[in-house]
Amino acid sequence: MPDNAPNAQRNRVRVFVDFWNYTLSMRHVDREFRTDWSALGPILAQAAGRSIASQSPAQYQGLNFYGSYDPDSTSDRSLRRWATTVVDRFAGVSVSIVPRQRKRSAPQCPACQAPVSLCPSCGADMRGTEEKGVDVRIATDMIKLAWVDNYDTAVLLSSDKDFIPLVEFLETRGIKVLHAAFPPQGAHLSRACWGSIDIPKLRRQFER
Repeated sequence: MPDNAPNAQRNRVRVFVDFWNYTLSMRHVDREFRTDWSALGPILAQAAGRSIASQSPAQYQGLNFYGSYDPDSTSDRSLRRWATTVVDRFAGVSVSIVPRQRKRSAPQCPACQAPVSLCPSCGADMRGTEEKGVDVRIATDMIKLAWVDNYDTAVLLSSDKDFIPLVEFLETRGIKVLHAAFPPQGAHLSRACWGSIDIPKLRRQFER
């Protein structure tokens, strides 16, 4: 990884957003809230700059958007089209959205514990879907972009504590990671990060 010492005064900020984690968390705060995805990244970059209080102003490097969709769901296919044709066109935004995978195990009868693969009424597949690979993509991109010296500060919008080892690794390389949080969710991740940003308090600044 390149040595950042000669560029210690720079404060280039890149934002990494887990779409579903953000969306479900925001629904608990404000069910009617609509996000301006063109404004979210710059607002969080500004907040990161204030948190770090660097001698140099925060320079917004872009927002990486990560999500998943159910290929068999009409609404989810619409979500994919929106993400790839609308959100991906905003300046600085990069979208990664992957299909969810069908679960291998079927739900069980609560009485006898036998698996129920098909609906006894209509014959539809009773297995749900699960998100696979989104967290890995986020972690891979955070490391890859740090490796090529793309940013100095990362804003991570997720409450998944599995990111803690990644945060700790990046900080050993001189990268500050700020947790964009919905307190008290993700408290363990917030403590591991250099600092945190309270998303609900900022939400009116990126409301559509």
